[in-house]
Amino acid sequence: MDLLNTLVDKGLRRETPTRDEALAVLRTSDDDLLDVVAAAGKVRRHWFGRRVKLNYLVNLKSGLCPEDCSYCSQRLGSTAGILKYTWLKPDQASDAAAAGVAGGAKRVCLVASGRGPTDRDVDRVSETIRTIKENNEGVEVCACLGLLSDGQAERLREAGADAYNHNLNTSEATYGDITSTHTYADRVDTVNKAHAAGLSACSGLIAGMGESDEDLVDVVFSLRELDPDSVPVNFLIPFEGTPLGKEWNLTPQRCLRILAMTRFVCPDVEVRIAGGREVHLRTLQPLALHLANSIFLGDYLTSEGQAGKADLEMIADAGFEVEGTDQVTLPEHRAGGGCGSEGAEGAGGCGSGAAEGAGVCGSHAADGADACGSDGAGVCGSAPAADTARPAAATGGPRTDLVAVRRRGAGTDLAPNA
Repeated sequence: MDLLNTLVDKGLRRETPTRDEALAVLRTSDDDLLDVVAAAGKVRRHWFGRRVKLNYLVNLKSGLCPEDCSYCSQRLGSTAGILKYTWLKPDQASDAAAAGVAGGAKRVCLVASGRGPTDRDVDRVSETIRTIKENNEGVEVCACLGLLSDGQAERLREAGADAYNHNLNTSEATYGDITSTHTYADRVDTVNKAHAAGLSACSGLIAGMGESDEDLVDVVFSLRELDPDSVPVNFLIPFEGTPLGKEWNLTPQRCLRILAMTRFVCPDVEVRIAGGREVHLRTLQPLALHLANSIFLGDYLTSEGQAGKADLEMIADAGFEVEGTDQVTLPEHRAGGGCGSEGAEGAGGCGSGAAEGAGVCGSHAADGADACGSDGAGVCGSAPAADTARPAAATGGPRTDLVAVRRRGAGTDLAPNA
């Protein structure tokens, strides 16, 4: 297919595809899907080999958010039965982080619900960052605390943070349809603040909220222009009790096309499969590793994820390897950061070039989106009984059986899933 040959050539040269080419990827047929995966896989392997970076979420403060993001289980007015708790103490957060690191995670993402941190919150998170780094040698730490005020990104970096996550989530044209309590421009401003402070910027999207192909292309092209080191791709988890709780618009094939399009547009950036991979990719998750070079390990912010052991087995069985702490995530030319062919002027990178390991977290932990990582991601790991799964799978209907609220790990007395 001429389209795919063109996209591979551009990806290897770090050239931007045209909008029409990106749209064409989303509109390929199921008959061509494996060809699309193979083509995008060539670009992925050129820049990242067969390495898979593992990231681990620690939800520092869950629920009770004043923002009204329609996709989020922690939003204002949500009736989803999620865990609700205030700030974890530094040693509690460090213990949670250690479980992820022991499971193979290279980066820990610290997420807190809310519009944005107060200066006292930044002090609290800074102490947590220092504690985690003292107790876990070589670990990277990403913060995801919502909208940043002037000077806060610099303080987080001084405390040892390597990265900051804040997703755009959807196109600028449709942003007002999902959130009214802050703007698309607010999100852009926060990512720019992280860049300017020398933090490795992470910003991604949420697919499955009813957006068009054009919206998906718009947000990915906006991300390339914004120039983050890492682009998490979240697939909406429709939580009951949220405005988007009935939105089941994704198929495994659609998810693979979205990941492929993102890889072609941002060829040399860390593309992370974030919230919702278990719910929407399901048995096609191994194919997605040919497109993305990063995933979250274990559970998400408010929902259960695939068992950590199953993640590691999947990576090995698919012929990939877990990226070690001694390996630099990003290609050498991206030491300064950037999704485009050039790093942003003065943009920071994380020194080691490690890209962010988290996803949504925009004004707070996103549901079904990868809040700094991936909130609302679905269950899997603790797989549902076969007799409940078969009918939904056979009819192609909503897989509500794959969505489960997190009841272990941070904020509970139970061991985390890592």
